Amino acid sequence: MTTQHDLFDPIEVGDYTFPNRIIMAPLTRNRAGEGNVPTEMNVSYYQQRAGAGMIITEATQISPQGVGYPATPGIHSDEQVAGWKRVTDAVHEKNGHIFLQLWHVGRISHPSLQPDGQLPVAPSAIKPEGETFTYEGLQEFVEPRALEKDELAGIIADYVNAARKAMQAGFEGVEIHAANGYLLDQFLRDGSNQREDEYGGSVDNRMRLLREVVEAVCAVIGNRKVGVRISPENSFNDMYDSDAQNTFNAVTEMLNGFNPAYLHVLEGDMGSDKRELDYAHI
Repeated sequence: MTTQHDLFDPIEVGDYTFPNRIIMAPLTRNRAGEGNVPTEMNVSYYQQRAGAGMIITEATQISPQGVGYPATPGIHSDEQVAGWKRVTDAVHEKNGHIFLQLWHVGRISHPSLQPDGQLPVAPSAIKPEGETFTYEGLQEFVEPRALEKDELAGIIADYVNAARKAMQAGFEGVEIHAANGYLLDQFLRDGSNQREDEYGGSVDNRMRLLREVVEAVCAVIGNRKVGVRISPENSFNDMYDSDAQNTFNAVTEMLNGFNPAYLHVLEGDMGSDKRELDYAHI
């Protein structure tokens, strides 16, 4: 017999019981201040929404290299931690619950947003079609620099550092953003990952970086405080996979082995009504 639940019934997610089943999805706001620090506007915005069972914050970069848009918040400096602590305190004052979404944009950036004007990084040096927002307005994407294998340990360490800082800032947990054409999604899909080392080629190789990130973050804050977001069919940010069903069946099976707090799946394509995958197997 299927149990019927009301929208306002409590729900268990990881280590927590949330008072209702309303989940606020992450929404980029571009409202951070100097140094990508959350401001009073961010505090008010999230406190106003604390009645949701759970809030997932806007995408929040794990490092200066992870920046892809103007005025988006980070979680890699002490000032950013202090700014987010004001947000979590305000949400908790209203008995709310809030997870922080961890973000590295990969190739979806521009040299003007990168430290010292460097090229954005990616699994492979493949330029995405389209334009990106910068402080100077819309500019074409550039061809990114392919990450060297020995750089990946540093990116994993950035995720771990960001997760630790999120807990210091008072969040209940974190969501690892592996969707919508950003760095971890770029590694997952063969349209953007054409590497010839152990991080490219087979599905198992392409999901290696995500597996290592999830494993490392779970090790430092606990698997029941970790969620993951994926978007198997989404073409946003010039994304494509030749066999998305097989790729993301494997990804979800791998993630299930960590017993995370939740899996957040964006169904279909943001830019169309396309639905091709069998989500019963994801």
